[in-house]
Formats: sequence, C-alpha cells, structure tokens
Amino acid sequence: MFAVVLFASCGYKPSAKYAREALGQKVSTNVFISKEDPENAVLVKDAIDAALIDVFHASLTDRTHSDTHLDISLSNPRYSPIQYDANGFVTAYRMRVTLWIKSYRDGQLKSYTTAGYYDFAVEPNAVVTDQQRFEAIRNAAQKAISVFVAKISSEGARQSSTNSKGH
Repeated sequence: MFAVVLFASCGYKPSAKYAREALGQKVSTNVFISKEDPENAVLVKDAIDAALIDVFHASLTDRTHSDTHLDISLSNPRYSPIQYDANGFVTAYRMRVTLWIKSYRDGQLKSYTTAGYYDFAVEPNAVVTDQQRFEAIRNAAQKAISVFVAKISSEGARQSSTNSKGH
C-alpha cells in the first residue's frame, strides 16, 4: 500500500507509457531484407513486431494509418568465439546484431543505431548449426530492440517533462 501511495504521489509512470507517447498508438514497420541473408530479416521483423506489441502495447498497422513508421536495416550478423576448452576448441560464441532504425512521425525523421549481443555455447569442435545461428540472431535482435525501447522511453520522458513544465 505504501509503495502505491509513494509512486502515485511522485507521478511515477512506467517507461512503456513514455515510449507510447513518443511513438503513438499505431506503428508500422519495414525491415530491409539483405540479399545475402534474407532469413535474418524475417527474424528481426518478427522480434520487432513482438516488442512493439509487448512493450509499447501498440497496434501494428499499415504505413498510411500509422502514427509512426519505422524503417529498420540489419547489419550482417557476426559471431565470434569467446570461450575455448583445454584443447583450444571453441565452446562458446557471441552473436552481435546492429540495427539502424529510422523513425518517421509528424513529418520528422529521427535515426537510431542499436546493438544487441547474445552468447551461446556449442560442443567443442562443432559447426554452428543454422538453428543455433538463427536463435542467436533472434535473441541479439531482441536485445537491440530493448536498447531502442530504452532510447524511445527516454525521449518520451523528456518530452513529458518539457510539456508539463510548459503548462
């Protein structure tokens, strides 16, 4: 009970509320597909759409009906060894995904760059399977999206405090 009174009295708002204020209720996305690795674009688009629904509680729509449109480009995902066994064989890798996001809202363009990492284990002297690679890309992309969410929430909080000071 005390925590509810404390948060209510200080004007606490969850970060997702600030993000919704910055993005709006209706969002459209477009993920640019790499000719070299088209499967990754589908994974990233699914991860981004899930994050928009889960975190922002936004409705996905087509671009003509959206408050905000996001154009997203994915770097070529890269993984590098991070752990070896006693015989020198790789036992763990780190996947790195970078997203370039352009946000269009109210005639304004904002650009963001976010990165996500995901560490995964493999059997010594084993080849990384497509399934392991796709799972690592999906997890790294979700982490990059979390960074984007934090940036958007921060902008929303700044806008909210600026608007409340002006009233």
